[in-house]
Amino acid sequence: MKTLIAYLTIGMTALAGQTLSKRLIGDYGFWSRTQTPPYSSAQIPFNKLTHINHAGLSFVADGSLVIPTGFLEPELITKAHAAGVKVLLLLGGDFTGLETTSGGPQALVGNLKNFASKYHYDGVDIDWEYPSSPLDATTFVNLLSGLRAAFPGPDFVLSAYVAPWGGSGYAFGETQQIVDYFNILMYDCAGPWTDDGQLNSPLFPDPNNPEPYECSPGGSVEAAVNLLLNEEHVPAQQLTMGTPFYGYVYENVSELFGPCVHCGNTVLSENYGTFFKQRINQNGWKAYLDPYALVPYMLRIDGKAGYGTYDDPTSTYNRIWYSVWERGLGGSFMWSLDADYDGHSQDLLDAMYSATLAGSK
Repeated sequence: MKTLIAYLTIGMTALAGQTLSKRLIGDYGFWSRTQTPPYSSAQIPFNKLTHINHAGLSFVADGSLVIPTGFLEPELITKAHAAGVKVLLLLGGDFTGLETTSGGPQALVGNLKNFASKYHYDGVDIDWEYPSSPLDATTFVNLLSGLRAAFPGPDFVLSAYVAPWGGSGYAFGETQQIVDYFNILMYDCAGPWTDDGQLNSPLFPDPNNPEPYECSPGGSVEAAVNLLLNEEHVPAQQLTMGTPFYGYVYENVSELFGPCVHCGNTVLSENYGTFFKQRINQNGWKAYLDPYALVPYMLRIDGKAGYGTYDDPTSTYNRIWYSVWERGLGGSFMWSLDADYDGHSQDLLDAMYSATLAGSK
């Protein structure tokens, strides 16, 4: 109850532009500028962030960069730097292609360095989902080593995403000496790939779950932290906890952990700001709290099937407070910065910011 009490008493009073002592990173996809409602550097509250990962850049096996039309946004860099926020290039793609392409990794590093220098980025974040084989591990280490040489600290930041279940593919014993921090992908424990209505990002395990979490053995925030600290031996300050600003709707499920027949395209990804927020105890839906996992879910109460797993401000606050203060992690991030925006406010980002400030009082 400590985290919940802290949230209720501090609430949004902490939102006064105070300096953050922990990382608060926003993943920002360039495509959000053209969504409804549009979200761009004009909407980003830079004073509530320490870093931004600018997503959308990719590459091909020979190391050439693929820069989508509309990716560049000069105002993003200008406004972020004016607020003291660092902006990193978030790079995702088929990293396994680098393993068999002669000169690909070296070319990729060089192209990233040139691009970052030209457009004034502050580093690179690597999103490889997921390295698993010995060859993957070697490629991962070599890529990060090359990037560290091209982007030396402390002026430049180098980070990487890691799965909540860890694994030898990340070669933590070596890579923790290279990167500034790791971002834990603590979501997608639910989705079209599950056989029943799972929870997207449980804080703690629910013993009533009829099957292991999709993202096991790190199938909850608690389990992921325990695994990465105690088994992978990553220092707490080098870990950044992820939280989702989106959730999943199972159209053929009517209860928590209810079986999902032919899930596939009957499980939809929806954003908090434009979907879940409008259905909390309204529009034919009712919200519930899983008393073990400490995250909400919702069910349709209009006679139709429907189950939704999502996070609200309280569960978001509790996840961040638990991670950065009770467990001592170095910060938090979300996917993605735009997804809780309803055209006027960002309730989940406010909760993250409030929780990040709370422990320093």
